[in-house]
Amino acid sequence: MQEQYYGIGETAGKIYKALEKGGEQTVAKVQKEVGGDENLFNQAIGWLARENNINFNKLGKSVKISLIKG
Repeated sequence: MQEQYYGIGETAGKIYKALEKGGEQTVAKVQKEVGGDENLFNQAIGWLARENNINFNKLGKSVKISLIKG
């Protein structure tokens, strides 16, 4: 189980760095940049959302995410 937590945390860090570098992006674009397992990616997005680190913005059919500054 610890290995799973480590993977989620590592993926969350990659997502955070991608958003720092690229600003607001679609979830699909960030997922493509980060790579790896889709389930880990989704869990990491959930972790970042729960920790109030990311913002979601729905535009038409796509969802964009960005870092919450503060």
